[in-house]
Amino acid sequence: MAKEITYRTDIVPDSELIINLYIDAGLKRPVEDKNRIERMFNSSNLIITAWHNDKLVGLSRAMTDYGYWCYLADLAVRSNYQKQGIGHRLIHETKIKAGPDCTLLLLSAPTALSYYKKLGLENVSNAFVLKFSHPNFLLREQ
Repeated sequence: MAKEITYRTDIVPDSELIINLYIDAGLKRPVEDKNRIERMFNSSNLIITAWHNDKLVGLSRAMTDYGYWCYLADLAVRSNYQKQGIGHRLIHETKIKAGPDCTLLLLSAPTALSYYKKLGLENVSNAFVLKFSHPNFLLREQ
């Protein structure tokens, strides 16, 4: 029997629930730093959660301007709820809430590349990253 999942945009879960979900889902985030997790969620303007009864089983965390771009920063589904369409539905709900004019952008973990391809997302090669571990970037001569 399929589990009934409720999707919500009107709640930001407690940071302990988020950390527990990230750990269970295997999402590499700074779970040892509760304050940082709280900052991440306080600064995100589109959060969609998936619930099975009162249990947080998935979430998407995004930043969007609701007109051009929507950056999907996190997609996490509890391990024993994966392969049930929850991640797909979270992406769908994120795109719907961001709006029809928004392009959805995300960075994939290497282990999730085939998942996103299977859902029909296009793999692009024109992205750049500046990791926080690059301390001399701002001092670099042009």
